[in-house]
Amino acid sequence: MNNTEQHRPEDHVLLAGPPNGLSTLIIRNVQLPSKRTSLRLERSMWDALEEICRREDCSLGELAERINGRRRESTLTAAMRVYALSYFRIAATEDGHAAAGHGDLTTSKN
Repeated sequence: MNNTEQHRPEDHVLLAGPPNGLSTLIIRNVQLPSKRTSLRLERSMWDALEEICRREDCSLGELAERINGRRRESTLTAAMRVYALSYFRIAATEDGHAAAGHGDLTTSKN
């Protein structure tokens, strides 16, 4: 984490992992209707999930419950990552890429 990033009050930094002793994973408690659970995700993944919640007008707990109810992955954390990736991949159309100034996906430049 660089000096410009700030943790939210609900964030808990996991202090184990890479050789430098710091992990990029942030732990948050998420309330599902049936239970409270902890998820460990990267900052960018939390940001993506928050964006999805904003777009879908739901809470993180509601989104997690939807994902949990139909997940195939072994853990809710893994399912949340897969869902976020899938959500934005589906939204990544040719028109969206062009508007963002990205290359044409139908041609490859090596």
